[in-house]
Amino acid sequence: MKLTTKSEYTLLALLFMARRKEDEYIKVDDICKKYEISKKYLEYLFTILRQNGYIKTRRGAGGGYRLARAAGKISLAQIIRLMDGALAPTESVSKYFYSETPLKKEKKVLTVFQDIRDYIAHKLEKLTLADLI
Repeated sequence: MKLTTKSEYTLLALLFMARRKEDEYIKVDDICKKYEISKKYLEYLFTILRQNGYIKTRRGAGGGYRLARAAGKISLAQIIRLMDGALAPTESVSKYFYSETPLKKEKKVLTVFQDIRDYIAHKLEKLTLADLI
């Protein structure tokens, strides 16, 4: 697993929103200024989040973005998988993004990577946005 800026910026933005009142809509510009993220890029990430039911939007003067679910219901694993794909170090041990790789021929090596996958997945599936604020 390697986090890209997609996951990193998405997590930062979601944490920013999670620290606010549940019904408060946040302006994209506020998040961009805080974390020095391109507005166009953050809006692209928010499109993915909105399409997958993690955030809601509202237009107009009081509009912006807010979480669509409670912060305690959004795990880091969900967000990382959505933005970057597999949590596994190699796709031949991935539960959600499996595909064969050359390592498939070495069972003991696969076992090591399965253990790594299980540790990472367990940690990130248990950890929610609420745990980090």
